[in-house]
Amino acid sequence: MFAPVSTVLALGLLLTACGSGEDEASPPAQKCDGTLSPAAVEAVDSVLGTHEHHSAGIGLARTVNVLIEDQAREGRPPGHPSMCEVATEASPKSELDIDVWLYDRGALYDDGAAKWWTSGRYLYEMGREASTDNKSASLFVQCTSPRLKGSDKQPARIGASLEFDKPTKGAYPPNTPATREAYLTVLHSVTLAVVKKLGCEDDAGLPKKPVFTEKKWRGEQ
Repeated sequence: MFAPVSTVLALGLLLTACGSGEDEASPPAQKCDGTLSPAAVEAVDSVLGTHEHHSAGIGLARTVNVLIEDQAREGRPPGHPSMCEVATEASPKSELDIDVWLYDRGALYDDGAAKWWTSGRYLYEMGREASTDNKSASLFVQCTSPRLKGSDKQPARIGASLEFDKPTKGAYPPNTPATREAYLTVLHSVTLAVVKKLGCEDDAGLPKKPVFTEKKWRGEQ
């Protein structure tokens, strides 16, 4: 069911990205609030095994407003609403859940407290930290923006995650480079849209295209 990213990208579908609160009839350009590049839309198609999917969530503008409000207040809220949830006709619940929030250092996998990661998770040279396996992906960046209080002195820490909920058929995609690159393609596109909307200096260090160069964990160096 899961097609290699290289094969999917070769289709050259003229799709644009994902919008909040749409239904099954929504065209691809309106899904997830326009935060997915054409390549990211195709990556979603490959992960879900269909281009027939719809999305919901708070969208780009509200996500950015939540980040600004959280940065300005004392302390962090215990949770954060989903920016985008993608589901297929065959699934009664979302299958891909994309969140963006302000993270604490302990959220990092390679340089924080989240060292419970198991074998099979890969680290990539993108942003502050990027990692993925076949169940989830994370991308962390640091943003300096006049819209984020105090970020001129200490860059705001922005984290994004993609979670693949338990599939209807009970199996996750294989933990292959194609799977991991598809997840990173989606997460890079969403995060880049957020940092651009926030006006982050130098797009918070994110390149225009996702980076698939693997790097070693600190314990392996």
